[in-house]
Formats: sequence, structure tokens, C-alpha cells
Amino acid sequence: MKMDSLDTLLIAELRDIYDAEKQITRALPKLTKAASSEQLKEALAEHLEITKGQIGRLEEIFGMLDEKPKSHPCAGMKGILEEGGEILKADKRGGNRNLLDAAIIAGAQKVEHYEMAAYGTLRTYAEMLGNERIAQLLEQTKQEEAEADRKLSSISEELLTAENTASGEEDTDQEDEEMQEEVGNGTRHGARRPAASGSSRH
Repeated sequence: MKMDSLDTLLIAELRDIYDAEKQITRALPKLTKAASSEQLKEALAEHLEITKGQIGRLEEIFGMLDEKPKSHPCAGMKGILEEGGEILKADKRGGNRNLLDAAIIAGAQKVEHYEMAAYGTLRTYAEMLGNERIAQLLEQTKQEEAEADRKLSSISEELLTAENTASGEEDTDQEDEEMQEEVGNGTRHGARRPAASGSSRH
């Protein structure tokens, strides 16, 4: 597409994010399956439904612009999702479930931030073109992405707090065991010492 006007730039960017959203709908079920936290599973499943609604909203926008809904390969989203997929591959041997969930959230939030930037830019284009209705629809999606990002941050904080608490308790238990062992060793060593004689020579 020849970039000869803001209208053509808007359509090009709409096709890019349209493809990105479709990529996300394919990736979310895999992330949901890999997650351990029920709260995280629910959040990802909920966002999948929201994403489907966002795709419908984009198709509505295409119709308002008298354009057929078409995708243009979104290399940016592909890279972000591939990076997130590497985490799942690396964890096949098993690992800390809270930390894996936190890593899944980190990848998902990169997706959300990409989308917030894209939709914010698209909204600005629509405003500059004087199409307030399209701008409102794009802002609605941007706010949904921001809400998803906030929810993921909250879940991540809970998981990491629980992990730090568990790690602290393990450290305390280990310290207690070491202390008890030292005390036990000291008692055994003391038992070997000869008793001091109370008699004296004159």
C-alpha cells in the first residue's frame, strides 16, 4: 500500500493490529494451558473472549471505512509471542510453578503494552481525520488492554509475594535445623570432656 495520506496509514496500521489480534487468539489457549494459577487461567481465558470482541470491533471499523477486513503480517507481535513461547519450551523439564506463571504474565504484558501503543496511535489518527466514532471504538479497546494489564500486574504481585514468603520460610527452617545441629554437636562434645576434680592436694 502506498503511503500517500493519513487515511492509507490508518488502514495499514489497522491491518497490522488486525493480524496481531488473530495471532493472540491462537496463543492465549496455549498460555492458559501452561499456567498453574487458577486466577491466571481465568484471566487469560477471559481476555481471549475480550480479544475476539476486539477483532469484531476492528471489522466494524473496516466497514465504516468501506474497507474489507484484511490482515497484514504483524512481525512485532510474532516476535513477542515467539519470545513468550521460548519460556514454555525451556520449562518442559519442570520448575517453580509460581515463577513460570510470573514469566507467562511478563510475556502477556508485553503483548498488552504493544497493543496499547498501537491502539493509542490509531485513535490519534482517527481523531486527526475527524472520525470521532472510530476514535471512540479504538479508545475502548485501548482501555480494555490497560485493564487487562492491571489485572495481570495484580496477579503477578500475589504470586511473587507468595513465592518470597515460601522462600523465607524455607530459609528460616534451614537456619533452625543448622542451629539445632550445632547445639547437638556442642552437647556431644561437652559430654566427652572429663569432669573437673573437686579434690585438692595439700
